[in-house]
Amino acid sequence: MNDGMSGLRIGFGNDIHALVPGRELWLGGVRIPHTSGLEGHSDADALLHAVMDALLGAAALGDIGMLFPDTDPAYHGISSMLLLERVMNLIDQAGFCVVNIDTMIHCESPKISPHREAIRESLARGLRIDRSRVSVKAGTNEGFDAVGERRAMVCNAVVLLESRRNVGCGR
Repeated sequence: MNDGMSGLRIGFGNDIHALVPGRELWLGGVRIPHTSGLEGHSDADALLHAVMDALLGAAALGDIGMLFPDTDPAYHGISSMLLLERVMNLIDQAGFCVVNIDTMIHCESPKISPHREAIRESLARGLRIDRSRVSVKAGTNEGFDAVGERRAMVCNAVVLLESRRNVGCGR
């Protein structure tokens, strides 16, 4: 791949899921104790979905809806960590590695701070990078919109990829 660029690629991912009673809540591959979980075809890990879309976007490889359609029964209830492993294999095959990632979880509850380090560690493991390259932030919507009304959760991710041809590639 010689596109005349520096070998650095930025990707952005965003995901929203409704909060519903009776489901487990998964964020970044970590089970979070809560009265509600996120609705979805897979485990509905909105943070990992945003991360995967950021990765795929940076590498110009599509999005998770294209790769893992919710109409395919093979992905019903699947762990998003397994999907992340598949995405990371595609990123590797495309000749990229992750330099760093910055994520944001928008929710009124649960509080993310008690789980932040476990989420960082899980993301680092899944992304095959050191935890020092992973940022997990959280904030509320101050009572505004579906997130503020505790009906939904939104997650965002920004990732920097680097071509493995470059010296010092993200490892």
